[in-house]
Amino acid sequence: MYFERDDTIVALATAHGTAAIAVIRLSGPEAYSITESVFRNKIGKAKRIAHHPSHTIHFGTIGEGEIALDECLVSIFKGPNSFTGQDVVEISCHGSIFIQQQLVQLLIRYGARMANAGEFSLRAFLNGKFDLSQAEAIADLIASQSAASHQVALEQMRGGFSSKIRTLREHLLNFASLIELELDFAEEDVEFANRDDLKKLLYTIQRLVHRLVNSFEVGNVIKNGIPVVIVGKPNAGKSTLLNALVDEERAIVSEIPGTTRDTIEDEITIDGILFRFIDTAGLRETTDVIESIGVSKAFEKVKQSAIVIYLFDVHELTAGELKLNLDELKKHITSDHSQLVLIGNKIDKEDFNSIQKEFNAFDVLFLSAKENLYIDDLKLKLVSLFDSRTVHVTETIVTNARHVDALRHTGNAIQRTIDGLNGNVSGDLLAQDIREALHYLGEITGEISSDDLLANIFGKFCIGK
Repeated sequence: MYFERDDTIVALATAHGTAAIAVIRLSGPEAYSITESVFRNKIGKAKRIAHHPSHTIHFGTIGEGEIALDECLVSIFKGPNSFTGQDVVEISCHGSIFIQQQLVQLLIRYGARMANAGEFSLRAFLNGKFDLSQAEAIADLIASQSAASHQVALEQMRGGFSSKIRTLREHLLNFASLIELELDFAEEDVEFANRDDLKKLLYTIQRLVHRLVNSFEVGNVIKNGIPVVIVGKPNAGKSTLLNALVDEERAIVSEIPGTTRDTIEDEITIDGILFRFIDTAGLRETTDVIESIGVSKAFEKVKQSAIVIYLFDVHELTAGELKLNLDELKKHITSDHSQLVLIGNKIDKEDFNSIQKEFNAFDVLFLSAKENLYIDDLKLKLVSLFDSRTVHVTETIVTNARHVDALRHTGNAIQRTIDGLNGNVSGDLLAQDIREALHYLGEITGEISSDDLLANIFGKFCIGK
């Protein structure tokens, strides 16, 4: 039933809840006739919309019999020039929850079926309005929380990523066809596919696939936010710093050491980039079972974070102690791409010059979290670290785990093909590896798909999309 395209579906296209306006969407062969059954003009006569041009808006009332439920605007989009490729009607009504429910139920009584999650987008995909990676980009665009994630999703929705994959597949398909043709003439020992040209193409594809796979690390943090963990000794001011960064009392601040027992997370956007800040338990040896669990969690977050802020009280540590603490911390930073930022806190208490002299051997950013001094300098530092470790968001960036998995399989198949060419293997073995690469590239765009894959992808969409 999920893949049925011959019936007419209906759902609320706007968010659930009371609002000024709500939009109810229908798609399918009976979208116009069902709407005409309940749509009236201002004097109560049936209002016909099917003969009107596409992309026009019509005013009237919707109801049953003599009972009007609401005054509405009805927008019509004739297939195939609509989002789904079918006839589509969008009813803009007042945003009362009661009105929304009554209108949807009315349309169901007159022949529509309640849409499944993502079914409008699924129909658009099945009708060739966009490919699978573009459909997934729609969900990413809806969920985007920063300028960077919005820009990447918009570029992918417009087909930037798809066009690259499609071009790779077309070039590879041409050679695959020639090699398959050779198999038909195996007894005559002819060669239609120039092996040197094929090798050049494979190396080009390999480089691009490698770059796309590597871009996933950046794409993932753009999409989900850059994880920034704040660590340090108890009472260094970690919770105060988190509160200063997010500009609210997010974490409990106390002079009692060990107040923070678990991790506390919050998100903010700085210059269009989403950062996920994680406050942790103070790093120290402790006999308190709960606090020791918190310390272990802190080290786990260090391993998972792109940026590690080590915060220390400039009045409690000497330069020598700082070095020892950093040496211990670096044992837990396992990623080569993680950035370590040293923050000297509580500079508001005494002479700043003497503090700078003490730590002049380190690259330290000094601030006062309590007095909100130089917090903006830290934000600028974080943005600069992001810019230094990423490609430009206008380039093609992979943000989807399904895509990167398919690209890795593609890369493996391409490498086997290259190895086969270097080893002068037979054409049938080359063809098998090339077919595998084509299969995985086709999985990204949906040229090769299964019902389970489509149900899994579109089932994560909201109902009206």
